Amino acid sequence: MSNSPAPPNLSLAARDLAVVWHPCTQMRDHETIPMLAIERADGAWLQAPDGRRYLDAVSSWWTNIFGHRHPRIVAGLKDQLDHLDHIMLAGMTHEPAVALAEQLVEVAPPGLSRVFYADNGSSAVEVALKMSFHYWRNRGQDKRTRFVALSGGYHGETVGALSVTDVALYRATYAPMLFEPILAPSPDAYLREPGESEAEHVAQCLDSMRELLGKHAADVAAVIVEPLVQCAGGMRMYHVDYLRGLRALCNEFEVHLIADEIAVGFGRTGTLFACEQASITPDFLCLSKGLTAGTLPLSAVLTDERVYAAFYAEYSAGKAFLHSHSYTGNPLACRAALETLAIFRDEPVLERNRKLAAHLASRLSALLDHPNVADIRQTGMIAAVELVRDRRTREPFPADERRGLRVYLHGLERGVILRPLGNVVYFMPPYCVTIAEIDLMVDVAIEAIGKAVV
Repeated sequence: MSNSPAPPNLSLAARDLAVVWHPCTQMRDHETIPMLAIERADGAWLQAPDGRRYLDAVSSWWTNIFGHRHPRIVAGLKDQLDHLDHIMLAGMTHEPAVALAEQLVEVAPPGLSRVFYADNGSSAVEVALKMSFHYWRNRGQDKRTRFVALSGGYHGETVGALSVTDVALYRATYAPMLFEPILAPSPDAYLREPGESEAEHVAQCLDSMRELLGKHAADVAAVIVEPLVQCAGGMRMYHVDYLRGLRALCNEFEVHLIADEIAVGFGRTGTLFACEQASITPDFLCLSKGLTAGTLPLSAVLTDERVYAAFYAEYSAGKAFLHSHSYTGNPLACRAALETLAIFRDEPVLERNRKLAAHLASRLSALLDHPNVADIRQTGMIAAVELVRDRRTREPFPADERRGLRVYLHGLERGVILRPLGNVVYFMPPYCVTIAEIDLMVDVAIEAIGKAVV
């Protein structure tokens, strides 16, 4: 096995393309699309080896909520590394895992009292699905094996998480190996009929959910949703009343509610958790991404004592939840999450975000009358612009024209990371972003949209 150093005449990007297979990427694209090498990061900015800087307008896949290398988190990790790096969490425990669970229970919607750790968002969804299924089995209701998901929803790319995902780009290829969810209409406000109010659209979607649960409740373990924003499906946003109504329906038909707040938790929608805005408590709350402010992989599933009790028995009863990950509750990741919660506790993060979100909304209003913009939507620190061929009819651009890619490439030229979802240009900046940086981000996006639609 060779330990020779990398050839000195090859750039980092060239070395990468010789050995690395990237996520969510057709690698052949990089014959023409530049591979962006990054050697350091600070705050909202990334820096390439040649010294060029790029504004991280998407928070590195929505994870770095406070920006890169936040001093408090860096200091906490250095301190933790001096004490404990990793131990297994089966039969052992450590201070960061216990303290984090205590603090998550304290800030989560009321009634959630137990914390199960995993190491990424998809894994958290897997845990919640399996835990719900297993709960009903432990309760003697073996027929509850199905899950209800929303059309256009996305929950991850492991087999279970992908099974409850309804985005063809990710799901279609693997459909033969997935289980089939029961799909309910999305309350996505963009899907409203002409003249239909948000309240009417929500009521119609809840009526559909009621009909569906009335037919299938005996076979359903849980309903899974992304509260307020269906992110990877195109930043589809919906009214908070849907969450309230859905919680009531889950109670009525006695099925679990799984809230996937992996992308929308930790301040993204304007409150610490999106469910707060509806004053509801899900049966399972899935968290990741912003949990460690993007520094280390970690996820958590929160649930209540009723669920926990269904697994608590003599070992011989076979009711234990035998699910594990090697890095479950890693001390370093838990310490990063503790520092994340401390920043929320000690700094006016949400108050500052409201001001930043208002400025972002104001700047995006310049696109309201653009002939190729069908919709501008925003929930807290998430904003999206829907590009279409015809604003009047909402006729979309053909996917193979890759208009969003044109936006991305122009952003790189101007030093801003914009990574559209198809023809949806979105903004999910870190909370350390300044007013001037929001102005730059929007100015570059407007330029890019102008070039992309011609």
